[in-house]
Amino acid sequence: MEKIIHFELNGKKVQIQVEKDQSLLWTLRTHFGLTGTKYGCGLGYCGACTVLMDNEAVRSCNILMPDVDGKKIITIEGITSDNALHPLQQAFVDHDALQCGYCTPGMIINAYGLLLKNPTPTHHQIIESMNDNYCRCGAHPHIVDAIKSAAKVMKE
Repeated sequence: MEKIIHFELNGKKVQIQVEKDQSLLWTLRTHFGLTGTKYGCGLGYCGACTVLMDNEAVRSCNILMPDVDGKKIITIEGITSDNALHPLQQAFVDHDALQCGYCTPGMIINAYGLLLKNPTPTHHQIIESMNDNYCRCGAHPHIVDAIKSAAKVMKE
């Protein structure tokens, strides 16, 4: 059975008619063409599909569209402004915090959610927050450095 869902996507009000059991991940990718949100494990473990829902980092593969109704969703495509990289994106580049890049959008969005809640996290808090986002390339130390750097820039 289809349902009309109204929500805010990257700052714009949208509505879409979808099946009730369709996930946010596949809606973003197939209906809106926002392919920065990646399919990883499909079970919510890896973090590749992370988006912000009402400024909380969530796994979009585990969110069904009825749960999105009336919410504010931000994807990796929605954190930039004026075609400039967001400070987190720039910090990931500056600190070589990406290798293959597959996990990077989820990492950045998860870090963004952390910095919205805690603009000056400690080293331990960053590691704790990022612990459930997997990077098979092993860029974890660079990711932590990038988040620390971005936190300083975003605070200014």
